Amino acid sequence: MRNMRNMRNMASSLLSFSLLFITVHTADSWTYYSVFSCEFNSTELSDIEFIRSEYYNKLEFVRFSSSVGKFVGYTEIGVKTAERWNHDPGQLAAMRAQKEMYCRPNAGLFYKSALNKTAKPYVRLDSVEPPVGEDPAMLVCSVYDFYPKQIRVSWTRDGQEVQSGVTSTEEMADGDWYYQIHSHLEYTPRSGEKISCVVEHASLKEPLVTDWDPPTPDSDMNLAIIITSELILGLVLFLAGLLIYCWRKTRDQSPKKLIQVQNRAGWILGPTKYKPVYDR
Repeated sequence: MRNMRNMRNMASSLLSFSLLFITVHTADSWTYYSVFSCEFNSTELSDIEFIRSEYYNKLEFVRFSSSVGKFVGYTEIGVKTAERWNHDPGQLAAMRAQKEMYCRPNAGLFYKSALNKTAKPYVRLDSVEPPVGEDPAMLVCSVYDFYPKQIRVSWTRDGQEVQSGVTSTEEMADGDWYYQIHSHLEYTPRSGEKISCVVEHASLKEPLVTDWDPPTPDSDMNLAIIITSELILGLVLFLAGLLIYCWRKTRDQSPKKLIQVQNRAGWILGPTKYKPVYDR
């Protein structure tokens, strides 16, 4: 339970989000644009910061930060611009007011509607081929569709956390607010052991434990029997269908052969109401 609380605290403390407002002006292939952002790292929004950045051809030349309280220039032109704007009381007052007027209400609304949402992970445990020369067995624990990003994936063997032979990917974004991660365990199988993948996430009240259920020889044999039976059944049905097809084809061709023989014998063919006439 302590780890789960730590996960929730970590998700909160590592949260960083920016609300952006961008204006762009172009002339003769030269680009000038302004970026207004609100940045914060806690749910209380106590550290929220308003930043206004001015860019010319992708180069930031001047910035206002509410934590600094004035404009700061980064290029020769930016220094001159910052000096001029800092001597404008109306400009400074307007910028200093944006933290409370623009950032705090919008960030609070967005946080309540989106950033505090969570999605529970889906776990899949599979056996894969280990690299050549490594341990004889490898498991992969794949965790999908979780949000927020912060997550902890670990392995236990007979109830004890495994430290060696474990490699994990970084959290990978799916592009739809969800994330996935994959953890591999290289090990030497032992009879009767219990291996589990343990997932801890802010969306879970307690760790999600998925046990590895290795295939047994009996289950492999049963699977082979089932596959063989299905193949035999399919072959029998195929042969039965082929025999029926051949029989119908032969039956449909039989009257034509009879007509040919009767014609040679002098039969006059016609509707059934006519009687046959023999050659005299």
